Amino acid sequence: MTIKLNSINANRALESLGANIKTARSKRRISVKSFAERIGVSESTVIRLEKGDSGVSLGTLAMACLVLGELKRISDFLDSGSDETGLLLDQELLPKRIDRKRGSSASIANKGDDPASGEDDAEGIGF
Repeated sequence: MTIKLNSINANRALESLGANIKTARSKRRISVKSFAERIGVSESTVIRLEKGDSGVSLGTLAMACLVLGELKRISDFLDSGSDETGLLLDQELLPKRIDRKRGSSASIANKGDDPASGEDDAEGIGF
């Protein structure tokens, strides 16, 4: 079953991904028949995958990447540590200013001892 995507950019990205899979398979000298057997799908499904058909399952894509030795790329896809947009959005949610609790007798008594107080110590170092 082919799913029609409304986004030209999404279609192009899938076509590019399919072409990359085909190139990787060809460079490894794996025939379509052998590739299909290793993935566990029909040859026509491999051809659809390599054309960027949006109806091919993620499981088929994962198995293709496994056979090609590139499975880690799927698990790293949109990893929260390398998702630049997600990291920027997280950064925007950080507080702009952190207020210290005021009136605490322990913090007033040890104000000079606290390296995080922002005051210089005897050597002129403020951290």
